[in-house]
Amino acid sequence: MSDEFNLIAEMRDDRGKGASRRLRHQGKVPAIIYGAGREPRALMFDHNKVLRELENASFYSSILTIKVGDKSRAAIVKDIQRHPSKKQILHIDLQRIVEDEKIRMQIPIHFLGEEEAVGVKIGGGSVSRLMTEIEVSCFPKDLPEFLEVDISELELDQMLYVSNISLPKGVEVSEILLEQDQAIVSIHEIKEIIDEEGDADGESTDDQAAAESSGEESSDDSSDTSDSDKSEG
Repeated sequence: MSDEFNLIAEMRDDRGKGASRRLRHQGKVPAIIYGAGREPRALMFDHNKVLRELENASFYSSILTIKVGDKSRAAIVKDIQRHPSKKQILHIDLQRIVEDEKIRMQIPIHFLGEEEAVGVKIGGGSVSRLMTEIEVSCFPKDLPEFLEVDISELELDQMLYVSNISLPKGVEVSEILLEQDQAIVSIHEIKEIIDEEGDADGESTDDQAAAESSGEESSDDSSDTSDSDKSEG
C-alpha cells in the first residue's frame, strides 16, 4: 500500500464521559483498541495530529501502526465519532490485527472513465454512483487501498453491478452481496423537468378570468334588459 500511517498513542486509566470530556479539553482524542484475543485498552491521541491524518482518504482503509512507548501494534479503524457541528474528533475505535486472521473493511470504489463513458460522451447521459464503498474480506497483507471500476464502455441506460467489480487476489466480498448483486453505477439521460402543472394552472386562470368577464357582461346585459322592460311597462 502506498501510504503509511503511524500514530503515537498514550495509555489512559480513567474512563467514562467525564474523563473523555476532560481529555478533549486538553486537545486529546480518547480511543479504545480491541481484538486479537487480547483485552481492550484505553488510549488517547493528539487531536490535531489525528485530524491531519484524516485528511487523507486512505486513512480509513489502511493498516495503521499504533505506537505506545517502545511497542507497536497494527490496527484498523472500525469507527470514528465526530462532533455534529465542530471540526472535532470525539472518539476512535481501533481493532488489532494479526497476519493470519482475515479482516473485514469498507473499501472505497474509484470509478474510472466517467467523462469518456459511451453513455456520457455519445448518449449525453449522467453518471450516478449508487455505491461508493463495499465491504471486503481478506488477510491484512492483501488489503487494497481502493477498488477500481472502469465505466468507459458503459452505455446509456446501462448499469454495472457488484459482480462486475474486479477483485485483487486474496480479496473477496460476502456471498450475500454477490447474491443480491446490487447496482453500483449507472448512466441515465438527463431529463429537463417542465412545470406542466403550472402551465395548466395558468391556462385555467386565464379561462376563469375570461368566464368571469363574460359573466359580468351577461349580467350587465340582463340588467339593461330588465330596466328597459320596466320602462316599457
